[in-house]
Amino acid sequence: MAARRALKAVLVDLSGTLHIEDSAVPGAQEALKRLRGAPVTIRFVTNTTKECKKDLLERLTKLGFDIAEHEIFTSLTAARNLLEQKQVRPLLLVDEKALPDFTGIATDDPNAVVIGLAPEHFHYEMMNKAFRLILDGAPLIAIHKARYFKKKNGLALGPGPFVAGLEYATDIKATVVGKPEKTFFLEALRGTNCAPEEAVMIGDDCRDDVGGAQNAGMRGILVRTGKYRPADENKINPAPYLTCESFPEAVEHILEDLL
Repeated sequence: MAARRALKAVLVDLSGTLHIEDSAVPGAQEALKRLRGAPVTIRFVTNTTKECKKDLLERLTKLGFDIAEHEIFTSLTAARNLLEQKQVRPLLLVDEKALPDFTGIATDDPNAVVIGLAPEHFHYEMMNKAFRLILDGAPLIAIHKARYFKKKNGLALGPGPFVAGLEYATDIKATVVGKPEKTFFLEALRGTNCAPEEAVMIGDDCRDDVGGAQNAGMRGILVRTGKYRPADENKINPAPYLTCESFPEAVEHILEDLL
């Protein structure tokens, strides 16, 4: 990791870090208010593909979080940007609630495959359709490859296993646009006038949040909420810059660091 520099930006994961579905992590709203009093830029970065940015913002607002739409950078945004750059027509394997973020993208006669978290699409006929398109030369674009995520009733499979299945069957590697890709973190910092070495990432996913951020040159703080499992901090090298019980504790460390 790059040499430590003064902190100027804080990237915060959403699901599992600030909230789990429709429940906020205890103390997270007040901790965010305290963080906003510090001389740092805050950005919220998420791999969620279960809902569009508008719905996500409404959920967070109802939970009492003071967050503006321009502060949120999602893997759906990154995927849309890539589709526009490549000028392709995707077969969109995403949740219906995520479709508004692809408004205006042509999907007729698809010549690309985009896959996010879409349980209703993960059946043989649809996966076989994607398989045949990829064999015919369509690029495979993974919004992210998370292994699992946290729901109120326990852990649930993410899109990663289904992306891996298509990669295995077609012998083609997916282009991944969300966390832990370095470009995702750098795009999230765009416009902040902040170098990666001046940023810290807070998240519950050791590989995708913390490992990805540290590979991009940032510091990473792992929180033991959401999808965290005991000994997760041992799954990456270098280890997390810091491991905390929750987002409020992570904020306390950041505020102490800035004093």
